[in-house]
Amino acid sequence: MQEQLELIIKQAQEEIARCSNPNDILNTKARFLGKKSELNGLYAKMKELNPEERPAFGNQLNSLRNRIESLLNAQNTIIKETAWKKDRKVYDNTMPGMEPGRGGFHPLTIVRREIDEVFLSMGFEIAEAFDIEDEFHNFDALNTPQDHPSRNLADTFYVEGGKLLRTQTSTVQIRVMENYKPPIRIISPGRCYRNDKPDPSHSPVFHQVEALVVDKGISMSDLQDTLQTFASIMFGSGVQSRIRPHFFPFTEPSAEMDISCVACAGKGCRVCKQSGWLEMGGAGMVDPAVFDILGIDSELYTGFAFGLGIERIAMLKYNIPDMRILFENDLRMLRQFKGEL
Repeated sequence: MQEQLELIIKQAQEEIARCSNPNDILNTKARFLGKKSELNGLYAKMKELNPEERPAFGNQLNSLRNRIESLLNAQNTIIKETAWKKDRKVYDNTMPGMEPGRGGFHPLTIVRREIDEVFLSMGFEIAEAFDIEDEFHNFDALNTPQDHPSRNLADTFYVEGGKLLRTQTSTVQIRVMENYKPPIRIISPGRCYRNDKPDPSHSPVFHQVEALVVDKGISMSDLQDTLQTFASIMFGSGVQSRIRPHFFPFTEPSAEMDISCVACAGKGCRVCKQSGWLEMGGAGMVDPAVFDILGIDSELYTGFAFGLGIERIAMLKYNIPDMRILFENDLRMLRQFKGEL
Protein backbone atom coordinates (compact mmCIF):
# COMPACT_ATOMS: atom_id res chain seq x y z
CA MET A 1 0.00 0.00 0.00
CA GLN A 2 2.94 2.29 0.55
CA GLU A 3 3.74 2.19 -3.17
CA GLN A 4 0.11 3.03 -3.92
CA LEU A 5 0.29 6.07 -1.66
CA GLU A 6 3.46 7.32 -3.34
CA LEU A 7 1.84 6.87 -6.77
CA ILE A 8 -1.22 8.88 -5.68
CA ILE A 9 0.81 11.85 -4.47
CA LYS A 10 2.97 11.80 -7.61
CA GLN A 11 -0.08 11.82 -9.89
CA ALA A 12 -1.70 14.55 -7.79
CA GLN A 13 1.38 16.77 -7.99
CA GLU A 14 1.56 16.43 -11.77
CA GLU A 15 -2.13 17.07 -12.37
CA ILE A 16 -2.37 19.99 -9.91
CA ALA A 17 0.60 21.65 -11.59
CA ARG A 18 -1.30 21.52 -14.92
CA CYS A 19 -4.39 23.30 -13.47
CA SER A 20 -4.85 26.69 -15.14
CA ASN A 21 -8.27 27.86 -13.92
CA PRO A 22 -10.62 27.41 -10.93
CA ASN A 23 -12.64 24.78 -12.76
CA ASP A 24 -9.53 22.62 -13.17
CA ILE A 25 -8.92 22.91 -9.43
CA LEU A 26 -12.44 21.66 -8.67
CA ASN A 27 -12.16 18.72 -11.03
CA THR A 28 -8.76 17.70 -9.65
CA LYS A 29 -10.01 17.97 -6.10
CA ALA A 30 -12.95 15.70 -6.92
CA ARG A 31 -10.61 13.14 -8.53
CA PHE A 32 -8.15 12.86 -5.66
CA LEU A 33 -10.25 13.77 -2.61
CA GLY A 34 -13.83 13.05 -3.66
CA LYS A 35 -16.05 10.22 -2.43
CA LYS A 36 -15.12 8.00 -5.37
CA SER A 37 -11.41 8.85 -5.26
CA GLU A 38 -8.70 6.21 -4.87
CA LEU A 39 -7.58 7.82 -1.63
CA ASN A 40 -11.06 7.62 -0.14
CA GLY A 41 -11.21 3.94 -1.10
CA LEU A 42 -8.09 3.22 0.94
CA TYR A 43 -9.89 4.26 4.11
CA ALA A 44 -12.30 1.36 3.54
CA LYS A 45 -9.38 -1.09 3.28
CA MET A 46 -8.13 -0.26 6.79
CA LYS A 47 -10.31 -3.07 8.15
CA GLU A 48 -8.09 -5.55 6.28
CA LEU A 49 -5.07 -4.53 8.38
CA ASN A 50 -4.13 -5.78 11.77
CA PRO A 51 -5.53 -3.63 14.60
CA GLU A 52 -2.05 -2.46 15.59
CA GLU A 53 -1.26 -1.33 12.02
CA ARG A 54 -4.43 0.72 11.50
CA PRO A 55 -3.47 3.91 13.46
CA ALA A 56 -0.20 4.38 11.55
CA PHE A 57 -1.86 3.77 8.19
CA GLY A 58 -4.70 6.12 9.07
CA ASN A 59 -2.19 8.86 9.89
CA GLN A 60 -0.52 8.31 6.53
CA LEU A 61 -3.85 8.70 4.71
CA ASN A 62 -4.70 11.87 6.63
CA SER A 63 -1.25 13.30 5.97
CA LEU A 64 -1.62 12.54 2.26
CA ARG A 65 -5.05 14.20 2.15
CA ASN A 66 -3.72 17.31 3.89
CA ARG A 67 -0.76 17.49 1.50
CA ILE A 68 -3.02 17.28 -1.58
CA GLU A 69 -5.30 20.00 -0.13
CA SER A 70 -2.27 22.24 0.47
CA LEU A 71 -1.11 21.72 -3.13
CA LEU A 72 -4.59 22.55 -4.45
CA ASN A 73 -4.82 25.73 -2.34
CA ALA A 74 -1.37 26.88 -3.41
CA GLN A 75 -2.14 26.32 -7.10
CA ASN A 76 -5.49 28.09 -6.74
CA THR A 77 -3.72 31.13 -5.25
CA ILE A 78 -1.27 31.18 -8.18
CA ILE A 79 -4.16 31.04 -10.66
CA LYS A 80 -5.93 34.00 -8.99
CA GLU A 81 -2.78 36.12 -8.83
CA THR A 82 -1.99 35.39 -12.48
CA ALA A 83 -5.53 36.36 -13.53
CA TRP A 84 -5.35 39.59 -11.52
CA LYS A 85 -2.06 40.60 -13.10
CA LYS A 86 -3.38 39.78 -16.57
CA ASP A 87 -6.55 41.88 -16.09
CA ARG A 88 -4.86 44.78 -14.32
CA LYS A 89 -4.75 47.94 -16.38
CA VAL A 90 -1.76 50.25 -16.34
CA TYR A 91 -2.77 53.89 -16.01
CA ASP A 92 -0.71 56.90 -16.95
CA ASN A 93 -0.95 59.13 -13.90
CA THR A 94 0.08 62.16 -15.97
CA MET A 95 -3.07 61.98 -18.13
CA PRO A 96 -6.13 64.09 -17.23
CA GLY A 97 -8.60 62.36 -14.91
CA MET A 98 -11.96 60.99 -16.01
CA GLU A 99 -14.91 63.13 -15.00
CA PRO A 100 -17.42 61.08 -12.98
CA GLY A 101 -20.89 60.65 -14.42
CA ARG A 102 -23.48 63.19 -13.33
CA GLY A 103 -26.54 61.81 -11.62
CA GLY A 104 -30.08 63.10 -11.67
CA PHE A 105 -33.28 63.12 -9.66
CA HIS A 106 -35.92 60.43 -9.99
CA PRO A 107 -39.00 61.63 -11.93
CA LEU A 108 -41.13 61.30 -8.78
CA THR A 109 -38.75 63.59 -6.93
CA ILE A 110 -38.81 66.10 -9.77
CA VAL A 111 -42.62 66.13 -9.88
CA ARG A 112 -42.90 66.29 -6.08
CA ARG A 113 -40.68 69.38 -6.00
CA GLU A 114 -42.60 71.02 -8.84
CA ILE A 115 -45.87 70.41 -7.01
CA ASP A 116 -44.41 71.91 -3.83
CA GLU A 117 -43.29 75.01 -5.75
CA VAL A 118 -46.70 75.45 -7.40
CA PHE A 119 -48.59 75.41 -4.12
CA LEU A 120 -46.00 77.45 -2.24
CA SER A 121 -46.43 80.14 -4.91
CA MET A 122 -50.19 80.05 -4.17
CA GLY A 123 -49.66 80.69 -0.47
CA PHE A 124 -49.86 77.13 0.85
CA GLU A 125 -47.59 75.67 3.52
CA ILE A 126 -46.21 72.10 3.51
CA ALA A 127 -47.22 69.78 6.37
CA GLU A 128 -45.95 66.24 7.02
CA ALA A 129 -46.74 63.55 9.59
CA PHE A 130 -46.39 59.81 10.15
CA ASP A 131 -46.52 56.87 7.73
CA ILE A 132 -47.77 54.64 10.59
CA GLU A 133 -51.10 55.92 11.87
CA ASP A 134 -54.04 54.92 14.07
CA GLU A 135 -57.61 54.25 12.96
CA PHE A 136 -58.86 57.52 14.41
CA HIS A 137 -56.71 59.73 12.18
CA ASN A 138 -56.94 57.45 9.12
CA PHE A 139 -60.66 56.63 9.30
CA ASP A 140 -62.75 57.87 12.25
CA ALA A 141 -61.84 61.56 12.04
CA LEU A 142 -62.42 61.44 8.29
CA ASN A 143 -66.04 60.39 8.85
CA THR A 144 -65.41 56.88 7.49
CA PRO A 145 -68.13 54.39 8.61
CA GLN A 146 -67.11 51.31 10.61
CA ASP A 147 -68.34 49.02 7.82
CA HIS A 148 -66.57 50.92 5.00
CA PRO A 149 -64.63 48.56 2.66
CA SER A 150 -61.44 50.63 3.05
CA ARG A 151 -61.14 49.42 6.66
CA ASN A 152 -60.94 45.80 5.51
CA LEU A 153 -57.70 43.79 5.58
CA ALA A 154 -58.09 43.38 1.83
CA ASP A 155 -57.49 47.11 1.39
CA THR A 156 -55.39 48.30 4.37
CA PHE A 157 -52.09 47.11 5.86
CA TYR A 158 -52.50 46.74 9.64
CA VAL A 159 -49.55 46.43 12.01
CA GLU A 160 -49.23 45.53 15.70
CA GLY A 161 -50.81 47.60 18.43
CA GLY A 162 -53.89 48.62 16.47
CA LYS A 163 -51.80 50.72 14.07
CA LEU A 164 -51.84 50.76 10.27
CA LEU A 165 -49.90 52.10 7.31
CA ARG A 166 -51.75 55.22 6.25
CA THR A 167 -53.90 54.79 3.16
CA GLN A 168 -53.95 58.52 2.37
CA THR A 169 -52.20 61.71 3.41
CA SER A 170 -55.56 63.07 4.62
CA THR A 171 -54.31 61.95 8.03
CA VAL A 172 -51.97 64.95 7.98
CA GLN A 173 -54.94 67.28 7.47
CA ILE A 174 -56.58 65.84 10.58
CA ARG A 175 -53.45 66.36 12.68
CA VAL A 176 -53.11 69.94 11.44
CA MET A 177 -56.74 70.75 12.28
CA GLU A 178 -56.24 69.18 15.72
CA ASN A 179 -53.31 71.45 16.55
CA TYR A 180 -53.94 74.70 14.65
CA LYS A 181 -56.88 77.05 14.45
CA PRO A 182 -58.20 78.37 11.11
CA PRO A 183 -57.29 79.90 8.78
CA ILE A 184 -55.45 76.83 7.44
CA ARG A 185 -53.88 76.52 4.00
CA ILE A 186 -51.64 73.45 3.66
CA ILE A 187 -50.60 70.64 1.35
CA SER A 188 -49.49 67.24 2.66
CA PRO A 189 -47.35 65.29 0.18
CA GLY A 190 -46.09 61.85 1.14
CA ARG A 191 -46.06 58.09 0.78
CA CYS A 192 -49.22 55.99 1.17
CA TYR A 193 -49.96 52.27 1.35
CA ARG A 194 -52.85 50.12 0.16
CA ASN A 195 -53.21 46.40 -0.35
CA ASP A 196 -53.27 46.65 -4.14
CA LYS A 197 -51.74 44.21 -6.58
CA PRO A 198 -49.18 46.02 -8.80
CA ASP A 199 -50.46 46.74 -12.30
CA PRO A 200 -50.03 49.59 -14.83
CA SER A 201 -52.06 51.99 -12.67
CA HIS A 202 -51.82 50.60 -9.10
CA SER A 203 -49.10 49.92 -6.55
CA PRO A 204 -49.15 48.90 -2.88
CA VAL A 205 -46.84 51.88 -2.20
CA PHE A 206 -47.58 55.19 -3.90
CA HIS A 207 -47.36 58.95 -3.35
CA GLN A 208 -50.12 61.49 -2.85
CA VAL A 209 -50.36 65.21 -2.31
CA GLU A 210 -53.46 66.47 -0.55
CA ALA A 211 -54.52 70.04 -0.01
CA LEU A 212 -56.65 71.61 2.70
CA VAL A 213 -58.01 75.13 3.00
CA VAL A 214 -60.16 76.17 5.99
CA ASP A 215 -61.40 79.72 6.52
CA LYS A 216 -64.50 81.82 6.61
CA GLY A 217 -66.43 81.97 3.36
CA ILE A 218 -64.58 79.20 1.44
CA SER A 219 -66.72 77.84 -1.41
CA MET A 220 -66.67 75.35 -4.31
CA SER A 221 -65.64 78.17 -6.64
CA ASP A 222 -62.44 78.60 -4.59
CA LEU A 223 -61.80 74.89 -5.03
CA GLN A 224 -62.32 75.08 -8.79
CA ASP A 225 -60.07 78.14 -9.12
CA THR A 226 -57.29 76.42 -7.15
CA LEU A 227 -57.51 73.27 -9.26
CA GLN A 228 -57.48 75.22 -12.51
CA THR A 229 -54.49 77.29 -11.40
CA PHE A 230 -52.60 74.13 -10.47
CA ALA A 231 -53.41 72.44 -13.80
CA SER A 232 -52.37 75.51 -15.80
CA ILE A 233 -49.01 75.84 -14.05
CA MET A 234 -48.28 72.11 -13.99
CA PHE A 235 -49.36 71.12 -17.50
CA GLY A 236 -49.57 74.37 -19.47
CA SER A 237 -51.93 77.30 -19.88
CA GLY A 238 -54.01 75.46 -22.48
CA VAL A 239 -55.06 72.71 -20.09
CA GLN A 240 -58.62 72.96 -18.77
CA SER A 241 -60.08 71.37 -15.64
CA ARG A 242 -63.53 70.30 -14.55
CA ILE A 243 -65.17 68.64 -11.56
CA ARG A 244 -67.83 65.91 -11.57
CA PRO A 245 -70.16 64.84 -8.74
CA HIS A 246 -68.85 61.96 -6.66
CA PHE A 247 -68.87 60.69 -3.05
CA PHE A 248 -66.23 60.62 -0.32
CA PRO A 249 -67.02 60.17 3.40
CA PHE A 250 -65.08 63.27 4.47
CA THR A 251 -66.34 65.81 1.89
CA GLU A 252 -69.83 67.13 1.16
CA PRO A 253 -70.43 67.88 -1.65
CA SER A 254 -67.75 65.64 -3.21
CA ALA A 255 -66.29 65.71 -6.69
CA GLU A 256 -63.80 64.09 -9.04
CA MET A 257 -61.28 66.38 -10.75
CA ASP A 258 -60.47 65.95 -14.46
CA ILE A 259 -58.11 67.82 -16.77
CA SER A 260 -58.20 67.99 -20.54
CA CYS A 261 -55.95 65.33 -22.06
CA VAL A 262 -52.34 66.52 -22.20
CA ALA A 263 -51.61 64.13 -25.07
CA CYS A 264 -54.32 65.21 -27.52
CA ALA A 265 -55.38 68.60 -26.09
CA GLY A 266 -58.88 67.26 -25.44
CA LYS A 267 -59.53 65.93 -28.96
CA GLY A 268 -59.68 62.27 -27.92
CA CYS A 269 -56.93 59.66 -28.13
CA ARG A 270 -55.78 56.30 -26.74
CA VAL A 271 -54.45 57.91 -23.54
CA CYS A 272 -57.78 59.46 -22.58
CA LYS A 273 -59.82 56.60 -24.14
CA GLN A 274 -61.27 59.02 -26.70
CA SER A 275 -62.99 61.07 -23.98
CA GLY A 276 -60.69 64.10 -24.13
CA TRP A 277 -60.41 64.10 -20.31
CA LEU A 278 -58.08 62.54 -17.74
CA GLU A 279 -59.05 61.80 -14.14
CA MET A 280 -56.74 63.45 -11.62
CA GLY A 281 -58.18 62.82 -8.15
CA GLY A 282 -60.90 63.42 -5.59
CA ALA A 283 -62.00 66.75 -4.14
CA GLY A 284 -64.83 68.43 -2.29
CA MET A 285 -65.92 70.68 0.54
CA VAL A 286 -64.90 69.44 3.99
CA ASP A 287 -67.86 67.68 5.59
CA PRO A 288 -69.12 69.65 8.65
CA ALA A 289 -69.06 66.35 10.57
CA VAL A 290 -65.26 66.33 10.26
CA PHE A 291 -65.09 69.86 11.70
CA ASP A 292 -67.35 68.82 14.57
CA ILE A 293 -65.13 65.82 15.42
CA LEU A 294 -62.10 68.13 15.61
CA GLY A 295 -63.77 70.96 17.52
CA ILE A 296 -63.89 73.48 14.65
CA ASP A 297 -67.06 75.58 14.43
CA SER A 298 -68.74 74.34 11.23
CA GLU A 299 -71.20 77.24 11.36
CA LEU A 300 -68.34 79.75 11.16
CA TYR A 301 -65.79 77.98 8.98
CA THR A 302 -65.92 76.12 5.69
CA GLY A 303 -63.14 74.49 3.72
CA PHE A 304 -62.16 72.39 0.75
CA ALA A 305 -59.77 69.48 0.29
CA PHE A 306 -58.47 67.48 -2.65
CA GLY A 307 -55.97 64.72 -3.30
CA LEU A 308 -53.76 64.04 -6.32
CA GLY A 309 -51.58 61.06 -7.20
CA ILE A 310 -47.95 62.07 -7.76
CA GLU A 311 -47.27 58.96 -9.86
CA ARG A 312 -50.26 59.88 -12.04
CA ILE A 313 -48.90 63.38 -12.64
CA ALA A 314 -45.39 62.04 -13.39
CA MET A 315 -46.79 59.54 -15.89
CA LEU A 316 -48.71 62.28 -17.71
CA LYS A 317 -45.82 64.77 -17.75
CA TYR A 318 -43.22 62.29 -18.99
CA ASN A 319 -45.41 59.97 -21.07
CA ILE A 320 -44.72 56.92 -18.88
CA PRO A 321 -47.26 54.21 -19.78
CA ASP A 322 -46.94 51.91 -16.74
CA MET A 323 -46.63 52.93 -13.07
CA ARG A 324 -44.39 49.93 -12.34
CA ILE A 325 -41.65 51.50 -14.47
CA LEU A 326 -41.25 54.20 -11.81
CA PHE A 327 -40.20 51.59 -9.21
CA GLU A 328 -37.97 49.29 -11.28
CA ASN A 329 -34.79 51.43 -11.23
CA ASP A 330 -34.39 50.90 -14.97
CA LEU A 331 -31.34 52.98 -15.95
CA ARG A 332 -32.73 53.52 -19.45
CA MET A 333 -35.60 55.47 -17.91
CA LEU A 334 -33.57 57.18 -15.18
CA ARG A 335 -30.96 58.47 -17.64
CA GLN A 336 -33.66 60.54 -19.37
CA PHE A 337 -33.72 62.76 -16.27
CA LYS A 338 -29.96 63.14 -15.96
CA GLY A 339 -30.06 66.81 -16.81
CA GLU A 340 -32.78 67.69 -14.33
CA LEU A 341 -30.46 68.39 -11.36
